[in-house]
Amino acid sequence: MSGPLCTVVVPTYNRKRLLELTLDSLDKQNLPRDRFEVLVVDDGSSDDTATMVRGFEDRLDLRYFFQPDEGYRLAKARNVGITHARGEICVFVDAGVLLHSDAVGAHVTTHETTAEPLALNGYVFCFNLDNDDAALIRKFIDVDDVDTTIASMAQTGAWPDLREDFYTRYTDDFDHVPAPWLMHWGCHASARTEQLRSVGMCDEWFQQWGGEDLDLAYRLHRDGARFAVNRAASSIHYPHDKDHTDNAKSAQYNYRYMARKYRTPITWLLTEVPEVNFGTLNEVIQERGLPSCADYVAKSEVTR
Repeated sequence: MSGPLCTVVVPTYNRKRLLELTLDSLDKQNLPRDRFEVLVVDDGSSDDTATMVRGFEDRLDLRYFFQPDEGYRLAKARNVGITHARGEICVFVDAGVLLHSDAVGAHVTTHETTAEPLALNGYVFCFNLDNDDAALIRKFIDVDDVDTTIASMAQTGAWPDLREDFYTRYTDDFDHVPAPWLMHWGCHASARTEQLRSVGMCDEWFQQWGGEDLDLAYRLHRDGARFAVNRAASSIHYPHDKDHTDNAKSAQYNYRYMARKYRTPITWLLTEVPEVNFGTLNEVIQERGLPSCADYVAKSEVTR
């Protein structure tokens, strides 16, 4: 085929140095340069991100898009990437995610060898909710040798993916659980471009932190995507400043929106977060004997 196999979409906002680390890791990918493109979508940065990005134009097949700062518009930024993607696969990576040199190739290979559409998680070391161990993690990470750092973390079990307990309980191919979409997070994930477009892309109503990735994942699930993680598509989430309390409040607001939007017993459980956390929510679904969203919607349409 002609053109890139996949499109890496990197939304960003005033994270010039973190984005630079991400782009540097993309420059070191083992997948040939003509097999993937990188789309940086800037949500209105004022830190001269554009100048830094231009420095990578001779190292990557890279395009830069800028949208004015009109508040938190991550969903819109991702949609810009999906809309302009030339690749058959979209790999979403947040600024500050440092990819193993085999990561993009692992996404491509997994999609190419899977018959059904796939919603694939990358494995993310060091991701946490409240900057736990941030100083220690920064000291440990060698930004010039991401592969060796990841190998060391994998060997010692240091700072595993926040979803590791879930993966251990349900396996890396976790599509069999009632709501696998709860574990598909936008910081490092992929799906087929055609399916992303066919399900309506990201809901741009989301204009504060949290939930836009789950909303998209829910629709991918209802459209038949299979959910899994590929540990070969590994990465490091480099610590950055965050306010967990504010993030949690905005996320709960967004979860309530999702519950009202889809109105199924499973999505209504989102209104119980954080009392019911994502790692155990599938167990709650099973304990309560809740119908799948597809079964519930089908039954509701019959009884109307």
